[in-house]
Amino acid sequence: MLHELSIRNFAIIDDLHLRFGDGLNILTGETGAGKSIIIDALGLLLGDRAAAEWVRAGAELAEIEAVFFLPPANEVSAEVRRVLDEQGLDEPDAPDWLTLGREVRLSGRNICRVNGRTVSLQILSDLAGHLIDVHGQGEHLNLLRPRTHIHLLDRYGGLLSLREQVAGQVAKLRKVRAELQRLRQDARTLAQRVDLLSFQTEEIFQARLRPGEDDELEGERRRLGNAEALLQLTQAATGALSGGDGEIPSALDMVGEAVGRMERLARIDSDMQAIADEGQALLEQLSDLVRSLQDYADRLEFNPERLQEVEERLELLSNLKRKYGDTVEQIAAFGERAQRELDSLSNWEVRTAELEEVEEKLLHLIGKLGEQLTQARCQAGEQLARRVEAELGDLRMERARFGVAVEQSERADGAYLSGGRRVGFDATGVDQVEFLISANPGEPLKPMARVASGGETARLMLALKSVLAHADATPTLIFDEIDQGIGGRVGAIVGQKLWALTGQHPRNGVAAIPHQVLCITHLPQLAAFGDKHFTVNKRVAQVNGEERTRTIVRDLDDGARVEELTQMLGAISDAGRRSVEEMMAEVSRVKNSP
Repeated sequence: MLHELSIRNFAIIDDLHLRFGDGLNILTGETGAGKSIIIDALGLLLGDRAAAEWVRAGAELAEIEAVFFLPPANEVSAEVRRVLDEQGLDEPDAPDWLTLGREVRLSGRNICRVNGRTVSLQILSDLAGHLIDVHGQGEHLNLLRPRTHIHLLDRYGGLLSLREQVAGQVAKLRKVRAELQRLRQDARTLAQRVDLLSFQTEEIFQARLRPGEDDELEGERRRLGNAEALLQLTQAATGALSGGDGEIPSALDMVGEAVGRMERLARIDSDMQAIADEGQALLEQLSDLVRSLQDYADRLEFNPERLQEVEERLELLSNLKRKYGDTVEQIAAFGERAQRELDSLSNWEVRTAELEEVEEKLLHLIGKLGEQLTQARCQAGEQLARRVEAELGDLRMERARFGVAVEQSERADGAYLSGGRRVGFDATGVDQVEFLISANPGEPLKPMARVASGGETARLMLALKSVLAHADATPTLIFDEIDQGIGGRVGAIVGQKLWALTGQHPRNGVAAIPHQVLCITHLPQLAAFGDKHFTVNKRVAQVNGEERTRTIVRDLDDGARVEELTQMLGAISDAGRRSVEEMMAEVSRVKNSP
């Protein structure tokens, strides 16, 4: 439920703070005062495009912040909490409250926040979409677009789960058909690709690559190319350590002599034994070092033939790297991928036959699920039609008839229905759905776009919304002047229907899903049904020597409501006030009646 709304420096609103109630919240006021601007501000939380033009003149940024209450044991609240938990946005200290905010700056940059933390616009709009549903004047036009009818019907009939099954199979079929199209390419192109892949895989396979081979060969090439210099350096080092020339003793001889003297010291002074042991260890290490150098010298060889082999192998690896990758491992991976593609293409006829079989199975499965969905849609359409006709009767269209057309179109490559028919399909199934209306007795059912007048379209939308909203779990429903084209005679009925959406009164013995409802209206008969009433006005004030327009919103008490409804009625007199008081008394009677 939308608990509080704060708007700062947005259009003609400088600083506005509203606290809404649980039931039907009414906003009234003169045209241009800013009522719809409040709805536009909420639209930014739902993901509407943010433009610098929204920033109030003289301000750097506009701010919108909404605080929602999340009732426990509620499916929408549970889904919102799941998203918050996944994104790390939950507030453990206030789990039942959620704050959404958005800033719009003059630079065009905007910042989205959830519980004070910066998030993407997608996350903000997803969360707000669970909590708010805005029904504006533009929906009159949407209702006239047949492509929207299938979504309304499926939502009413609770068919989204079955439709998702169909969509899943359609997605699989599209992948299969995409692969079939690839396999059915021009034969020459396919043959050229097979030849190229065959050459590449053979070239890589013949190289018989080993991981790390290039580094090993580089090291061997350096040793073979510098064998003579390496041998000279090794012999010089060995000579210095163990050779000697009669005049200059070797390092081993000198260390050996020193170790012998240390041992004699230790025999005299036992405290020197540890030092003597260290000297003996050093002598052994030098001996090991000499042996290692001699072993290395023995392994060195001057082998031009082997050097040539190494050079040729490195040249081969260099050529492969230019074509297939920067390392031996990347070359091998390229070869594996090429082999897999080659196996697929080489076996394309078998693979094509397999995919064609899968395609046929999916077309039959889509047709079977589609027929189930068609049957469910027809049943839901009949129920929807009867309920909409009942609502239209309340809205002074007693003789109107409403229908739902569920049809299919033949298509040669379509899904298979029982009896062998093949029909077109998409992710929604095999049906085209269109709402039909006959506004006058004796007239056949026809598409709404061709027969409904403006006023009739408005009432049709109200009837549909009234029916659909009773199955809608979205907590807050907002209606922005949807009473356009409706006269005062129907206004009270519309108000009663909107109030019924709050779930405070069962309809035909069945309680509706409770909603918080916000409605902008110009009809006093509708506004009288509000549980909470706000009036929106604009004032012109002097600010720094300039005239500035600002929006003022007042929460009306009972006495102020009488005055506001009297002005809306256009009868500012004692008789007019009595009429309003009688109207409010009737509303109270309706609300309290069993």
